[in-house]
Amino acid sequence: MWALRRTSIGLTLRSQELYNVGTFRVQLMPNTLVEYEDAAPDSHQMKHDRFLSTGHTFYRTGHASPKFTVSRRELSSQADASCTKDDDNDEEMEMEDPLIELEVDGDRDSVESQTDLFEGDKDGGKQHNELELSDTESDLDAKNSESRNKRSELFKAVVNGPVDSALNKWVEKGKELSRQEITLALLNLRKRKMYGRALQVLEWLESNKKLEFTEKDYASKLNLIAKSHGLSKAENYINRVPNSFRGELLYRTLLANSASLNNLRKTEDIFNKMRKLNLPVTPFACNQLLLIYKRIDKKKIADVLLMMEKENVIPSPFTYKILIDVKGMSNDIDGMDQIVETMKAQGVELDHQTQASLARHYASAGLKEKTEALLKEIEGENLKENIRVIPTLLRLYAILGRVDEVERIWKVCESRPPRIEDCLAAVEAWGKLKKIEEAEAVFEMMSNKWKLSAKNYSILLSIYTRLKLLNKGKDLIKKMGDSGCIIGPLTWDALVSLYIHAGEIEKADSVLQKAMQQNKMKPLFTTYMTIMEQYAKRGDVHNTEKIFYRLRQSGYVSRISPFHVLTQAYLNAKLPAYGIRERMKADDLFPNKALAEQLVLLDPFRKSPVSDLLD
Repeated sequence: MWALRRTSIGLTLRSQELYNVGTFRVQLMPNTLVEYEDAAPDSHQMKHDRFLSTGHTFYRTGHASPKFTVSRRELSSQADASCTKDDDNDEEMEMEDPLIELEVDGDRDSVESQTDLFEGDKDGGKQHNELELSDTESDLDAKNSESRNKRSELFKAVVNGPVDSALNKWVEKGKELSRQEITLALLNLRKRKMYGRALQVLEWLESNKKLEFTEKDYASKLNLIAKSHGLSKAENYINRVPNSFRGELLYRTLLANSASLNNLRKTEDIFNKMRKLNLPVTPFACNQLLLIYKRIDKKKIADVLLMMEKENVIPSPFTYKILIDVKGMSNDIDGMDQIVETMKAQGVELDHQTQASLARHYASAGLKEKTEALLKEIEGENLKENIRVIPTLLRLYAILGRVDEVERIWKVCESRPPRIEDCLAAVEAWGKLKKIEEAEAVFEMMSNKWKLSAKNYSILLSIYTRLKLLNKGKDLIKKMGDSGCIIGPLTWDALVSLYIHAGEIEKADSVLQKAMQQNKMKPLFTTYMTIMEQYAKRGDVHNTEKIFYRLRQSGYVSRISPFHVLTQAYLNAKLPAYGIRERMKADDLFPNKALAEQLVLLDPFRKSPVSDLLD
């Protein structure tokens, strides 16, 4: 068993130089994982920042001041802990699945065929980068990829129209409601982000006693409630679950949903409750803490690792991947490499997604030779026999600007029937290299071969958006409509971005409103934020508040980034803002360090040394 160990070298500030520069050093050695945040607090906030090994208690002073006490089996922190950044709409979220232990930064390289996917959720879809609970965690017994890609007859029956009516007719016709058929229908609904409809199916099955619920079924229902109606409704639902089924799986589902919303205080509360209920401390639960701390409060990663060591929780491969990503994001390449060495020493295999994550960080650090060496390792001896890595190679060589390598790999694809995931990666790679004609040619080939979904179109749309090709983007959206694609939240997001890049913010706003009125779907969080940020830059408080209100109407609450943007709007308008702290408190949110500094500037009663003299 691999144990996380700490040494005094990594737990204390060892030199006055560290005090002078105001940063923490990351100490990571084989069998020793110690993670501090690269931050620059004032020296008076740092002088007691250390572990007290006698009681395994971690104290901090200053603004953050979290406290972690292993011996009390409790994790706690001040709600106003300093945050390094807010990742509500961070691209990084696309790398992570908060509910299943997938690879960091690698899910885009294991794309299933999406030729039949709908876009969005007719019941009000969540953000498109939010992933599902795995079938092993919540969705009954569908375990093989073949069944995951099938469309069930039951799904076809419930996908349109009232769910209750469709299920009643199903039963009246004498059709069997087998667990396998139910599982497949729910998988298809969740893949399309149709959480509300999937929830209605489970509720009908439960009320009509057509399915004997297991712990997995209750967890699946809780997950769908959280996605459709919010975390508080899901938390209340636990009280209605029979006591015999209120186990670790149910609470870990709630924990993961909370972590995916970046709700730090609630995530810690749920974890503490799990411990008070004496539920087992699993790598999955610890990974949820690591994920949210990675995004919000990296200082606490060390606390989780210490707890895992004390509780003999064996790190999963995903634990290592999170730590690799943390190191890579902080540009600590040596630390990242040491984690890899520790993985190898413990016999943990580096799959190609982990290698892809490493390669991305090497590329970001400008280590071109090291990146290319790793890509050759990923490719292997015979690319034709290792086709699953083709999307990874296309994207990463494009990041390096290697047109020749992208051409070589694409020729390998063309020598055999390319898969749709190969084509999508090629379009993305050519777009990254600003080779528009090549990207369009691959896309045209795809459209002639497969019936494409709006999600497929969105890749080319995003390229047009990034390169500010408004007319091409409009033509592509028209083509989508003509082909019968459902124009939903993902397409709206691209269209809004197109108009924003063209400097037409009011047009972007009106297009979004028209789309919502026509389709009754919920826009992505990022779509609202794109418009809101532009209004805030102008100092347009009225319209910034308007978008803020619409965000809340759509259910996007308990997120700190909209408050950042709203505060910035008032600052840019040079207007005082009243009650923002109170509005945040109503959402169970507290200002992080950056927002607190903004709010001080907005305080109409703030006095400076000069004003004191004048008074």
